[in-house]
Amino acid sequence: MAKMSRKEEKRRRRHKHVRKAVRGIPGRERLCIFRSLKHVYAQVINDTTGRVVLSASSLSPEFRKEMSYGGNVKAAELTGKMLAEKCKKSGIEKVVFDRAGYPYCGRIEALAKAARKGGLVF
Repeated sequence: MAKMSRKEEKRRRRHKHVRKAVRGIPGRERLCIFRSLKHVYAQVINDTTGRVVLSASSLSPEFRKEMSYGGNVKAAELTGKMLAEKCKKSGIEKVVFDRAGYPYCGRIEALAKAARKGGLVF
């Protein structure tokens, strides 16, 4: 098993503390974000069943048609836009935002703003 960096340990600790307060309820699922150096991922999770309802990432074929690299702010904006479109199609309007211990700036902020602009309420 690979050794985690101190930075990653601190992020996971913050995420654990935040998850105690951030819970999705019926009719208001949880939007969880993960970012790596090369990609950004977003999942809409139903916490009552523990299942992923929708997901969007910079690895998806729809994303690859428009952009090739997924590790920058433009990629996060496009991922947020794609996620909002998928949510509209499936009837999800309200979500709870879970930033997974990441600071609310850069790619996380860009994804959140694009999702809000696309019609998600959180």
